[in-house]
Amino acid sequence: MEYVILNNGVNCPVIGIGTFMLTPADAENSVREALKMGYSLVDTANAYVNERACGRGIKKSGKKREDVFLSTKLWPSEYENDNAVDETLERIGVDYVDLLYIHQPAGNWLAGYRQLEKAYKEGKAKAIGISNFEGKYIEELQTKWEIVPQFIQVEAHPYFTQKELRQILDKYDIKLMSWYPLGHGDKSLINEPLFAELGRKYGKSSAQVILRWHTQMGFVVIPGSKNVDHIKDNLDILDFTLTKEEMAEIAKLDKNQRFYHRTDEQLVQFAGWRPSFEQK
Repeated sequence: MEYVILNNGVNCPVIGIGTFMLTPADAENSVREALKMGYSLVDTANAYVNERACGRGIKKSGKKREDVFLSTKLWPSEYENDNAVDETLERIGVDYVDLLYIHQPAGNWLAGYRQLEKAYKEGKAKAIGISNFEGKYIEELQTKWEIVPQFIQVEAHPYFTQKELRQILDKYDIKLMSWYPLGHGDKSLINEPLFAELGRKYGKSSAQVILRWHTQMGFVVIPGSKNVDHIKDNLDILDFTLTKEEMAEIAKLDKNQRFYHRTDEQLVQFAGWRPSFEQK
């Protein structure tokens, strides 16, 4: 495994298993099998409503807790809940998480960030992060944080490399964790001829080439799947290295094009929605 070193000295694996849109049963299975085959990063969230399942998957994998880098996110409905962190830990069945995010810049997100800082000071989170805080939101947060976050989780891929955001991240040594790393539903990115060409050179699929691009950009990547073969293929990207010239060619594909467009109306909806958490 390869790692990135966070601005507080913590090591994080460059690739992990994501659980967005996975049912509890699928999340438990994917996490268990991923950890057994060599993954050590698991990403979940209050809003995915599969935290308990991820906890079960970790336990059933046979991996020691200290050998798993566990990431989750507080949803806006929990930002003003003083027990949100403890309740999250209880659902997963752990004493701490390695990375705790606030999920959206919705509702009283500053209260949510204060929860992260408190959890960090108390050792309940080894690192903290912000998810989907781009543009004006990270600009405002910079004026209010006491502890600089270690991570931001945002959409990123060769069509959308987050150039503008990365200028801020580089200033504070904040690492980027990519979601929609292969695009989402739109096959145009995967079908770019350049990735097929590089795949033939290295004996890899286009998806594997793209995931390797992420890690060489310094991003952490968390592709999700309920297909065990896909999970295995996604991990099989660390035995080749794209050249500087190849990375430069991929850079030319940047269109500053997102696949997901969030609206202000959605942020209002996010603030008003509460996940139906899994019961014991």
